Amino acid sequence: MALVSGPGRGGGLGQHSSSSPDDLTLVIQKHVEYIKSLDTRKDELEYWHTEHLRLNGVYWGLTALHLLGHSEALPRDPTIQFVLSCQNADGGFGAAPGHDSHMLYTVSAVQILATIDALGDLDGEEQGRQKVAKYISSLQNKETGVFAGDEWGETDTRFLYGALNALSLMGMLDVVNIPKALSYVQSCQNFDGAYGVSPGAESHSGQVFTCVGVLSIVNRLDLVDQDRLGGWLSERQLPHGGLNGRPEKLEDVCYSWWVLSSLAMIGRLHWINREKLIQFILRCQDVQMGGIADRPGDMVDVFHTHFGIAGLSLLGYPGVDEIDPR
Repeated sequence: MALVSGPGRGGGLGQHSSSSPDDLTLVIQKHVEYIKSLDTRKDELEYWHTEHLRLNGVYWGLTALHLLGHSEALPRDPTIQFVLSCQNADGGFGAAPGHDSHMLYTVSAVQILATIDALGDLDGEEQGRQKVAKYISSLQNKETGVFAGDEWGETDTRFLYGALNALSLMGMLDVVNIPKALSYVQSCQNFDGAYGVSPGAESHSGQVFTCVGVLSIVNRLDLVDQDRLGGWLSERQLPHGGLNGRPEKLEDVCYSWWVLSSLAMIGRLHWINREKLIQFILRCQDVQMGGIADRPGDMVDVFHTHFGIAGLSLLGYPGVDEIDPR
């Protein structure tokens, strides 16, 4: 799955600014065709420049296709073969064959296999899921409970969430220290109820998702100051309807997932203006060539296409299948 941007732009031809908001609809078939076309663009330089995101791109494209009701658009067997070709001897997965293992790619690999009911294919390999779980658990700091992304030691709540997400999908949460992980998440909570990348770091919607996601996975949402956090998250909606990641930033379609999923997990999804957000997401799509951009006028890509569709799913948009906010 290529991470190349374009060729379309958000608010592309056929969707002029003079159009009534009521005329905007999700062009499902165009988005399906756009995602299917991504792996045919191997002669473009950007295809190779984004190889470090290849496995993530497969997850984004695959999930979008499933939400749009076109799971058949990405062939199952070649997908499984590609994912398994990215696994290394340490049990982790790299972005593409030959790349070093990293938590983020390992999580995408597990998510892809779970989505297409192929986790059993891992068990066809030596030690199967146990090998993957061992790799993930090896990245947890025994003292603090946080996880590193890889052997070089960068820590981040993204990696903590990813570890618990992957292990929960494989039914192997018992291989890591959950109490330590929860303690670390709590230490990242700020006075505004939101969370940062590490203790004392600025609150950010992406980190809110990771921390609340961890607490949801282990059934400890009681640790969240839900009204205070819900207030902070609802303030992320700007006049045009889109959401931003933190104060004083522009709106971006990807936060239709990070913010909404967090609100959904704490039961505060109704604290934002649903219709205005839907219209913002729809204005970011290219109705002729497919794909969704971060905001109107910018080039489309599979990352924002995935998160825009996932956001519409959380909003109950017609024709989009339901997604688990975790």
